[in-house]
Formats: sequence, C-alpha cells, structure tokens
Amino acid sequence: MNTEIQAGGADTAKLAVAVALLVGAIGAFYWFADQSLLLRVLGLLAVAVLAVFIAAQTAVGRRIIGFLGETRTEVRKVVWPTRAETTQTVMAVIFVVTLMGLLLWMLDMFLLWAIRILTGQGG
Repeated sequence: MNTEIQAGGADTAKLAVAVALLVGAIGAFYWFADQSLLLRVLGLLAVAVLAVFIAAQTAVGRRIIGFLGETRTEVRKVVWPTRAETTQTVMAVIFVVTLMGLLLWMLDMFLLWAIRILTGQGG
C-alpha cells in the first residue's frame, strides 16, 4: 500500500506561500529591531498562524493534522505513574548513580596506585 501523498501544483504553491510568509516574517522581525519587542513577536505569531492555516489546506497539511490527532489519542491512553512511583524511581536512580560513581572512583584510585607502584613513581 502506497501511503505517499502526491502534492499537486496548487498544494505546492500553497506550501511555497506559507514558507515565504514565514521567511518574510522572520526577516521583518529582525529588520524592525528598533520597534517594540512585543509588537514584533505578535506580528511574527500572527504571520506564523496564517502560514500554518495556509499549509493546513494542503494534502500534506491535512495528513499532518490527522497524525497529530491520532498522537493525541494515543497519549491519552498512556497510564502515567503516580507521584509516589516517580519519587521512588528518582531516588533509586540517584542511589545507583551515586553508588556507581563511588565504585568507579575507587577503581580509578586503585589503578592509579597500582600504576605508580609498577612504574616506580610512588613517593
């Protein structure tokens, strides 16, 4: 089964317009650097929303929106751990990391001691 979506000329033009709007908005954001940051951010967001709306009118955009909807449904099915389970897991990870750090530090010290003895550099 071929799931590739062939974009027609109109879809390609819509995507090109959306990309051009975004590029223009980013350029304008920096071009008007002496203006209020709030106004520049609001303008950038407004153009970004317009570009997303235009891109959503294409076959690729509709496919992406469908994928996001399916993803949202799957995330709702996840059984998230409780606060107690998360705390216990974090504490176990901290304990194991600390223990491994100490063991590796002791191994390093032992190997350093052994190399100094073998090379005659121990004082």
